[in-house]
Amino acid sequence: MSKTEPRPDDLMGLSDGEYDTILDILGRTPNFTELGIFSVMWSEHCSYKSSKKWLKTLPIDGPQVIQGPGENAGVVDIGDGQAVIFKIESHNHPSFIEPYQGAATGVGGILRDVFTMGARPVANLNALRFGSPDHPKTRHLVGGVVAGIGGYGNCIGVPTVGGEVNFDPSYNGNILVNAMTVGIAPTDKIFYSAAAGVGLPVVYVGSKTGRDGIHGATMASAEFADDSEEKRPTVQVGDPFTEKLLLEACLELMATDAIVAIQDMGAAGLTSSSVEMASKGDVGIALDLDQVPRRETGMTAYELMLSESQERMLMVLKPGREDMARTIFEKWELDFAVIGMTNDSGQLTLLEDGASTADIPVAPLVAAAPEYDRPWTATPPRPVINASDVPAPDDLGDVLMALIGGPELCSRRWVWEQYDHMVMGDTVVRPGGDAALVRVHGTGKGLAMSTDCSPRYVLANPVEGGRQAVAEAWRNVTAVGATPLAVTNNLNFGNPERPEIMGQLVGAVQGMGEACLALACPVVSGNVSLYNETNGSAILPTPVIGCVGVMGDVAKAVTAEFKAAGETIFVIGETQGWLGCSLYQRHMSGEATGAPPPVDLDIERKNGDLVRQLIADGALTACHDVSDGGLAVAIAEMAIAGGLGAEIDVSPVIPAHAWAFGEDQGRYVVTTTGPETVAAAAAKAGVPARAIGQTTAATLTLPGTRPISVAELEALHESWLPDYMAAR
Repeated sequence: MSKTEPRPDDLMGLSDGEYDTILDILGRTPNFTELGIFSVMWSEHCSYKSSKKWLKTLPIDGPQVIQGPGENAGVVDIGDGQAVIFKIESHNHPSFIEPYQGAATGVGGILRDVFTMGARPVANLNALRFGSPDHPKTRHLVGGVVAGIGGYGNCIGVPTVGGEVNFDPSYNGNILVNAMTVGIAPTDKIFYSAAAGVGLPVVYVGSKTGRDGIHGATMASAEFADDSEEKRPTVQVGDPFTEKLLLEACLELMATDAIVAIQDMGAAGLTSSSVEMASKGDVGIALDLDQVPRRETGMTAYELMLSESQERMLMVLKPGREDMARTIFEKWELDFAVIGMTNDSGQLTLLEDGASTADIPVAPLVAAAPEYDRPWTATPPRPVINASDVPAPDDLGDVLMALIGGPELCSRRWVWEQYDHMVMGDTVVRPGGDAALVRVHGTGKGLAMSTDCSPRYVLANPVEGGRQAVAEAWRNVTAVGATPLAVTNNLNFGNPERPEIMGQLVGAVQGMGEACLALACPVVSGNVSLYNETNGSAILPTPVIGCVGVMGDVAKAVTAEFKAAGETIFVIGETQGWLGCSLYQRHMSGEATGAPPPVDLDIERKNGDLVRQLIADGALTACHDVSDGGLAVAIAEMAIAGGLGAEIDVSPVIPAHAWAFGEDQGRYVVTTTGPETVAAAAAKAGVPARAIGQTTAATLTLPGTRPISVAELEALHESWLPDYMAAR
């Protein structure tokens, strides 16, 4: 076909230039199935064509890293012949269209990414962003997403132990549902996806294929318009009970030596799994589509290859192991079918009724996928806001109660109590604190994990916001006493074809990379979700970070709640009263303006290392990092969690509202029964540490304020979300 001849009416999301490249590769016109295969493989969701130039700049190596980006999930050594395997991934567009199934299948997909590498999942987390509480869809979306996450995770028996929930009008037309799974595997039993070798059987296992989810990857690579409701057929339908069977069957087969390669059928389904396995193994692959188990009649090759039906895996086995593997999967009442063979052709060949219905070279499907250096403009710097330029309240306590009892900082208990966070019996630190802590089963060792991001900081200064996202997640893991090991990221942005949006992504990646290097916490996996906007209105730039750390003895962990009256309260780190871009500023003036708080990565490292050492030495009774809302909120959260008060008797040298609500980075509030020990250790480390008061029985008193009842604070803190969700 000449490039001057008419294009197909539907290029399936491909540009004219991309279509021309396909013509050059094939030397002919692609048929409908072939065009569909190219379109999903070259979609933003599968190829990262707008972001991979910048993703390549992230630090991915370290002595602890066994497998970095490029596989189903990242793999990090935790000692004793064990590895932690983890990843975070988005299901944003499907969750907006159909919140229950979109969120549920997001959980199912990330679970498969982890157990396909040989790990038994031990924990789930999530990072959720919804629109304004007064938007007419928000309650419906919150209820559906939370129910979907709980329904899937609870049924499969993996605890959901942590996460975050935020509200902002920018998510009114495009919510974010980022799901993370953490698993554990022996270091000598890690499974990869390269189908190395010819003449090897290609095996389909799991559920049957239906028409759900067709072209879901393409939908996730375009912005929404007013017709988003019409895209419901592209949302997959999940079955957690089948996934549980698939998990156990896969792990049972993995205990043998039968598997050469294994890949989850996630985005783009059978297409991406077969192509990626063949590409990594440098082989060709022939699939007999007549052998694909299906639950609907009359399915075309296009539908079979692009379906995103859930709970399916593709495996390449050693020859002669098919019957043994079949016995395992049939015992677990799952479909098992040999649907193809690897070969030395270098082609993806699809057969129906013995005839070829598609024949595409494998290498260009991956290697020739577009990589764009899209135009970008840096976000203009904002001015630094002085504390004196932000109005002071009549009473600090009134502001504290408004913040702690509002949508930004209220308790998320209503959410996490719908998740089974204790199943498997190894959850040591439950949701609601800085980081969750899960025991490595049968040992005293634990894994700490957290997700975090402050999108308003990223909007104001993407580089600083990217640094802060990593530093905050690192700080959360540190606050329980664990050593952060590595991060996974989920980069949620708007349309990258707009230079200002692309500039946000570029800046955030730069800041994240700087923080990962400084904090010795490389990126080992991740996901990019672009085109998160509706009718040209983009979400806040939201590069979510999931951090995982290890703790040698979970008995030494500390939590955030005050433990007893009469203990000394310290602030670790320097308080300068940074109010620009803060929640306090937004509360007082209606918007968060100015530059966000700077992140000094050397100070972050030094302060965090001190806190971790104090916890290891048993010198602290409680620890909580200081983030949104500043010191006053951190102290109030510790008081509420412990049912105790505090008498803060410091006389700030800066304005009291800046001291209370400034969001300076790199700080922790800690309590101790040995103040001399803490002071001496901080002095030796060269870290600012100031005693600011003592824990008390029942009231919280900030500088210059009346005593506030902790019970009253707790009632405000706990009531907003359940009251909001009940007012349907």
